[in-house]
Amino acid sequence: MIHKLQSIKAKDYEGNLVFLYGDECAERNLPLTRKEVELIKARRERDKNFVQPFDRLPNRIYIVSFDSERDASVCQEHLRRSAMQLLGMLETDRVDELAVSGDGTLPEEVAAFVEGLTLADYSFDRYRSKEVYHLQSLIIDSVYFTPDELEASQHLWNRIFWCREWVNMPVQDLNAAAFADELASIAADMADVSCTVMDKKQIESLRMGGLLAVNRGSVDEPRFVVLEYKGSDEAPICLVGKGVMYDTGGLNIKPEDYMQEMKSDMAGAATMASVLFAAADNDLPVHLVALLPMTDNRPGYNAYAADDILTMYDGTTVEVVNTDAEGRLILADAIAYAAANYKPQLIVDAATLTGAAVRAISTFGIAAMQTGADNPLTMMKLVGEQVYERLVEFPMWSEYDELIKSDVADLRNCGTTPQAGTITAGKFLAHFAGKVPYVHLDIAGVAYFSKPQHYYRVGASGYGIRMLYAFLQMQDMINE
Repeated sequence: MIHKLQSIKAKDYEGNLVFLYGDECAERNLPLTRKEVELIKARRERDKNFVQPFDRLPNRIYIVSFDSERDASVCQEHLRRSAMQLLGMLETDRVDELAVSGDGTLPEEVAAFVEGLTLADYSFDRYRSKEVYHLQSLIIDSVYFTPDELEASQHLWNRIFWCREWVNMPVQDLNAAAFADELASIAADMADVSCTVMDKKQIESLRMGGLLAVNRGSVDEPRFVVLEYKGSDEAPICLVGKGVMYDTGGLNIKPEDYMQEMKSDMAGAATMASVLFAAADNDLPVHLVALLPMTDNRPGYNAYAADDILTMYDGTTVEVVNTDAEGRLILADAIAYAAANYKPQLIVDAATLTGAAVRAISTFGIAAMQTGADNPLTMMKLVGEQVYERLVEFPMWSEYDELIKSDVADLRNCGTTPQAGTITAGKFLAHFAGKVPYVHLDIAGVAYFSKPQHYYRVGASGYGIRMLYAFLQMQDMINE
């Protein structure tokens, strides 16, 4: 979709037009006949949230009605969600170009609608033989965006697009080596981003026992990718992303119902790479390091097994209880590496880590935990509410430490009981952050949807990128 700015007078516009109608101010500017206005007003008395088309042959006007008096974040989220309903109408009407206006509508409301329409228009098409409908051009009334604001938003949406594309790709075409090469190629074209790709021999030299163990069952070698963007001289924020390119569960193989969609188990790595690239695209004044351990988890060759004892990068020994708890093993090495080598002000990880997170909060948000990072997580929760990528904080009480103690090693990679699985995973990872402030984001419920949800079609969502980007936008104020 191409976004363009243009001065638009809704009542005089000749072309397909969507008009955002949220209050009486906008009502006075509706590009409709008196009878049509009365119809819209009567419908709003029953429900303020709807999309209503009107013929203006050969074009159409689409009225997106919403309640501007609701809480701002809720109002803006409704506008994002209305985009999917509108997109279905646009496809039926075979609309290629659409203009957006809404005299009397706030700029942030227009921005939310445009964002929702852009996110809704994405679909994973590269393997389809038949052409799929997409809106080709979106013209936005220039009173709502400056060119620089639109460009910054486009950069963010583009990075979300590529995150979704990577997560949707099957492992046959995007294994650890291929993904690492793609990230290195992108970084090479960016003046302020450096990329280091470590192969198996280098990972062995680092003695990353978790990453190497998970990789033992695969014919494809692992990779450890480090991206750095130095937009400030502050100590870095380290972004760690789980990059399990495909997860069979290893020798604790998943049942059939849970094997589907496991190409998405690298969503954490795709998310963190995309956040760093978006920050660099828009010159955010932050120092970021993304650390991305990558491998698939297979039951072949000399696959690691339950009862194995691993020695991690920082020397911690880990008893393997379940080979399907592999994500925390590769993340642990990367977190320990970040803490030891970068002196970060904060470590944040993102991972499709536990089914327990989905059972706890379903597909409506991110399960979050922290140690020594109360203020950063509070800020993430605040901006998460604003962009509607919400976080629920789980406790990290000391009692949970007992559940990951091992009789034969320093830790075990699963809790001793099936309860509190999301928390024990977070507790395990926090050990490797040491004294560095640490936030854990379990995105298992939101990274990939098996059915359409709001402005996301089936597949990868990129959920969490907008929240983390908004959090990074606040860093210059926090550090002043």
